[in-house]
Amino acid sequence: MIELRQYRLRSGRRDELIELFDREFVETQEEAGMAVLGQFRDLDDPDRFVWLRGFRDMAARHRALAAFCEGPVWAEHGPQANATMIDSDDVLLLRPLSAGSGFVTSPAGRPRAGAPAPERFVSATLWSFPPGRHEGVALVRDGLLPVLHETGPAPLAVLATETAHNTFPRLPVRTGENVAVIFTSYPDERAYRQHLADVRDHPVVRDDILPGIERAQTAAPRVLRLAPTGRSLIF
Repeated sequence: MIELRQYRLRSGRRDELIELFDREFVETQEEAGMAVLGQFRDLDDPDRFVWLRGFRDMAARHRALAAFCEGPVWAEHGPQANATMIDSDDVLLLRPLSAGSGFVTSPAGRPRAGAPAPERFVSATLWSFPPGRHEGVALVRDGLLPVLHETGPAPLAVLATETAHNTFPRLPVRTGENVAVIFTSYPDERAYRQHLADVRDHPVVRDDILPGIERAQTAAPRVLRLAPTGRSLIF
């Protein structure tokens, strides 16, 4: 189970939060029982910080969050982190869309604190569909995903909404959601745009898959253009 967390920050304070986060909140969260998967600057909003963390299941999520949020590290550094934020409640609970479609990471490969940010471009595309309807998500899984593999780099992960009840209400999550999310990494934004053009020009995507997704969706897809921080495992 994965949280996609998007924080709206006070003007000009994103680098302050990233430095604090990468120094104090990575290993300490993992010691409490969660996996810190990725931290990113939103390239379209200088005051938005995006990050991902994972849990084995909802019961493990409750135990890990209780241990961390009630522990000494958050007590010491939490007020400084909160001071950078306007809103931290934009959170999606997600799960791998199918077997093997989650992130593959290893904390052993994490760069040290203070490491330079990797020169990579990560995209996260979010499609929204009516709650309880499966047609759109199935089109992403069975139609769009094979073409993505055929035309460019394989996605880092393909996720969908986790509908389990929030077992730690102190940290709110968005409810009533039905989304599919694809994360992909590229050497730079030019490579991303070329891959996107290749996918859109594919006859099956152009004539069948995209029209089907557009009929099923409740809003236009949202694309997060992301730059990994120096300690992100995802890049």
